[in-house]
Amino acid sequence: MNMQNLLAQAQKMQKDLKKAQEELAQEEFSVTKGGAITIVFYGDRKLKSIDIEPSVLKIDNKEMIEEMIKLAVDEALKNIKVAEEEINSRITGRAEGMFGI
Repeated sequence: MNMQNLLAQAQKMQKDLKKAQEELAQEEFSVTKGGAITIVFYGDRKLKSIDIEPSVLKIDNKEMIEEMIKLAVDEALKNIKVAEEEINSRITGRAEGMFGI
């Protein structure tokens, strides 16, 4: 394979990755914990919403609510990372490195 073909392949891969990243940025990742807390992130890790079931909003539930929020955020961010790795693997054949993680 000559250098020109390699360059063309690299440019196509870069274009495909950029398009996939843009699509991922619009995708929503939702996680619900305990049926009481729902966190929604976009694929670019911007927080879209946090929904707390009103019935759990009692002072004695404060620590439980905080823990559910933490767990939901962690899980949503993990799901985004998995989606990024799947895109990277599909386009480049590599599982890491292209998204700077």
